[in-house]
Amino acid sequence: MRFRSTRPETALQPVPPVPETMRAVVLDAPGAADALRIAEVAVPVPVLSEVLVRVVAAGINPIDAKTRAGRGLSGAISSWPAVLGLDVSGVVVRAPFDAHPFPVGTEVYGMATVPRTSGSYAEYVVVPTLSLARKPASLSHVEAAGVPVAALTAWGIVVETALAHQGQRILVHAGSGGVGHFAVQFAAYFGAHVIATGSPRNLDWLRELGAAEVIDYTSVRFEEVVDDVDVVIDLIGNVSDDTGTRSLEVLRPGGLLIEVPTGAWPGFREAAAERGIRSTDYKTIPDGGALATITRLLDSGAVRVYVEHVFELDDAAAAHTELERGHTRGKIVLSVSDD
Repeated sequence: MRFRSTRPETALQPVPPVPETMRAVVLDAPGAADALRIAEVAVPVPVLSEVLVRVVAAGINPIDAKTRAGRGLSGAISSWPAVLGLDVSGVVVRAPFDAHPFPVGTEVYGMATVPRTSGSYAEYVVVPTLSLARKPASLSHVEAAGVPVAALTAWGIVVETALAHQGQRILVHAGSGGVGHFAVQFAAYFGAHVIATGSPRNLDWLRELGAAEVIDYTSVRFEEVVDDVDVVIDLIGNVSDDTGTRSLEVLRPGGLLIEVPTGAWPGFREAAAERGIRSTDYKTIPDGGALATITRLLDSGAVRVYVEHVFELDDAAAAHTELERGHTRGKIVLSVSDD
């Protein structure tokens, strides 16, 4: 049973009463980063197995910016204004039942179900029980908020799709980004020979994360120095220098191309098939069980998260602007409230 041993052994801290309204970053319609604004909105009401979490920190992800701009998940937004934000780390303030595995007062992290519900750019958010895990004891809430989407995406790609193993050659494009820095670590942890592309400032850091080879994409054409690759994890696509198409040149026959950014290369399946290469896209699964496994890796020190920028909730627009510059090492996080 997944929840058999999750009850706390020590008393939890008392939780203040939940207000009726909260501060949140809202979006009235798709637009640029400055379309995000602070407003007072109703605290969401959890139903069935949902948990109400007081948000301490919220991660910023590329899908947030795409949704804000009218792409990404925006087509599923049913009413405006909308509250974005998938990543959350915080404290449970309402649980579905007394013996729930995450009782009131528990520090948790996970993924909200934006846009089916309002998101984590707010003081409170509802999250399904199965999308949560206990926050790693070794991480602050700010650090933990940088984990769920990026780490679960990387886990699904590297462990569940690529089946990373000893001797396998895996090329990770954008290895220093949010998903990339987890993908490099997971692949190396499971014994793969990891090759990562990055900018000059990140090459030594990528080696520290476990990359056996690093390539400076600003000065070297990766297809000229790499070949016989089993798996390419493409976190860029053809939106920059035809990275996706060029990746087909380095894959062995029967190799696997995992194309992650939505819409970044619409014709990848056909192009891969013409060369005898397998291919797939990928969508993040908000699996609390997988996140609990990642938690153990984080607490053991086998894997780490890197947060480069922390912004206050009021500065969400600036956080999106920074994200869209495209050169963040690791993650960007919003600090929402005190621990």
